[in-house]
Amino acid sequence: MSKVGLLVCGNSGIDYIDHKHDIQVLRSILLFGDEEFADFIDITADQFYAKLESNPELTPSTAQTATGVILEQYEAMKEKGCDEILVVTLSKHLSGTYEGCMLAAKMIEDIKITIFDSKTVAFPESRMILDAAEMLQNGKPMSEVIKRLEFIRDNSMIWIVVDTLKYLVKNGRLSGAAGFMGSLLKVKPLLEVTKEGRVESIEKIRTTSKATDRLIEKFLEEIKDYDVEPFLINTNNMDRVNYIMKKIQAARPDLKEIKVYPLTPVVGAHAGPGTVGAGYIKK
Repeated sequence: MSKVGLLVCGNSGIDYIDHKHDIQVLRSILLFGDEEFADFIDITADQFYAKLESNPELTPSTAQTATGVILEQYEAMKEKGCDEILVVTLSKHLSGTYEGCMLAAKMIEDIKITIFDSKTVAFPESRMILDAAEMLQNGKPMSEVIKRLEFIRDNSMIWIVVDTLKYLVKNGRLSGAAGFMGSLLKVKPLLEVTKEGRVESIEKIRTTSKATDRLIEKFLEEIKDYDVEPFLINTNNMDRVNYIMKKIQAARPDLKEIKVYPLTPVVGAHAGPGTVGAGYIKK
């Protein structure tokens, strides 16, 4: 029987989820000027958002995992006896990590590497690698695992409200922002991670409170006919997360458990402080 190694990028937030599986993590880099921090290893979500709150003038940037580092992780997994590796990355439209993983795969021999573009970020990406681990542990073939990943990819959604768009615009992560940056910075739009894996503004709203209420409304509209695994994500805004949770559970009391996950520092560097999001995966 082949031994399959599992690798996922840290943008999934897997570090903040308790699990029993052997899953390796590709770590992006957070940059504060000349200072470099490996995501989660050198700086956690709480530490990062506290740093931003204490110094709002800080303008963090990020760097994807270097191809050489990815290759080193492949080689280390091969040395541990893996003859196959499954890699799940965040959307290739949000980072060059997918391409870096593809390039590194061409530099290593005698091991099969499958690289899956999640076309998303945050919890759905974690759900993919966790389900893959469970299925492989139970002896399921890789073909079935990939079908499960495709199901999650095609049956999950995330909506986001950011307190300011300056981080997304500055780092080029907001599709279609060119040409109307000034007007965008004055609104609190409802953002969506599209099926193609891009972050786009779908509605322009004037206040954070109205944008939050619209996020709740949109979420409930989308899940009304489905049994789902719901989740909330945030940078450092638990008051608004609790507000969203209460509203959702009042409308859908069957959703007794809604997990809350922090956005990692590298994702948070693009979303900015005060961000909240709601999403689901169909069951």
